Amino acid sequence: MTTLLERIEIESAPNPTAAIIWMHGLGASGDDFAAIVPELDLAGCPAIRFVFPHAPVMPVTINGGYVMPAWYDIFGTELGPGAVRREDAAGIAQSQQHIEALMANEVARGIDPSKIVIAGFSQGCAMALHTGLRHPAKLAGIMALSGYLPLASTLADERSAANANTPIFMAHGTQDPVVQINRAEMSRDALASLGYAVEWHTYAMPHSVHPREIADISKFLRMALT
Repeated sequence: MTTLLERIEIESAPNPTAAIIWMHGLGASGDDFAAIVPELDLAGCPAIRFVFPHAPVMPVTINGGYVMPAWYDIFGTELGPGAVRREDAAGIAQSQQHIEALMANEVARGIDPSKIVIAGFSQGCAMALHTGLRHPAKLAGIMALSGYLPLASTLADERSAANANTPIFMAHGTQDPVVQINRAEMSRDALASLGYAVEWHTYAMPHSVHPREIADISKFLRMALT
């Protein structure tokens, strides 16, 4: 049995009947996005439990092996359009198990999977897409912020039919120097080619969150959870 990750939990009202599991980016923590909760306009939504897990700590190759919170290792950056991208499939699979355990914990606490949104920023975005699209039960939505689709070549074989029509919110900064927007666009197009309906947003920002993005997130969550 997978041990549940340490996490921050915030409830919008007592006795929540919906949950949002929101993963942070590389080197950050669950605290990163907990502060956004009061800024969200959730009028009309049921009571929501926000779950902000802390990623495991591990050496990250691209950062000289420095140990930090990470959902998986990053080996390096590609040097051009034709470069081969090496991805940490084992690390991604292990974090997928951790996130699945968090979802199972919400179900055990009485929340139906159809009222769970899985969300993430940067590396957390990658994990939200990877895990959500493979989850065997229908989810309320997937929120993918400033990230990309990892292991894209395996999705067609591994995806779950249950989430073929799950709404996907993708948002990215046009000036992002960390995850360049073309990689996010390639991810969006890969999802579209498999029939997923992606709600795509861009903002004039770097690798961060834009005030207008928070308003768009609020609108998406109201749509997904009501």
